[in-house]
Amino acid sequence: MPPSENFEPRIAAFFCNWCTYGGADLAGVSRLQYPPNIRAVRIPCTGRMNPNFILQAFRLGADGVWVSGCHPGDCHYIAGNMFARRRFAVMKRLLEYVGLEPDRLQFSWISSAEASKFQQTVTEVTAAVKALGPSQFLRKNLAEVA
Repeated sequence: MPPSENFEPRIAAFFCNWCTYGGADLAGVSRLQYPPNIRAVRIPCTGRMNPNFILQAFRLGADGVWVSGCHPGDCHYIAGNMFARRRFAVMKRLLEYVGLEPDRLQFSWISSAEASKFQQTVTEVTAAVKALGPSQFLRKNLAEVA
């Protein structure tokens, strides 16, 4: 479905406490401008990111999900992001299998000192999800939730 001109995607963003969340904070303190489409959730480590969180975000109406953490090899918990990297590849294939465009799920590695990279990535993620249009699958009727 082509996106309408005034469509603004809702993106659930799961950020590593030690790196990307710090980069987001630095971007805010530095007053860098970026799209307001993300809703950030701080997680201890991308290695502990439960894939069910991603599916639940889509089910509850997110048009996209973005997971971001420490650069490979720089994980606060030694190898957590290496586990996450393997899980990311499987999750993309799973989304394609269930009928969602794999590009609705985005991953990145951003350190706490990379505010400009955070700004650039949030802009790219928002543009990629916006180009796909509203998500039609895995959505629970919001009337059922209330």
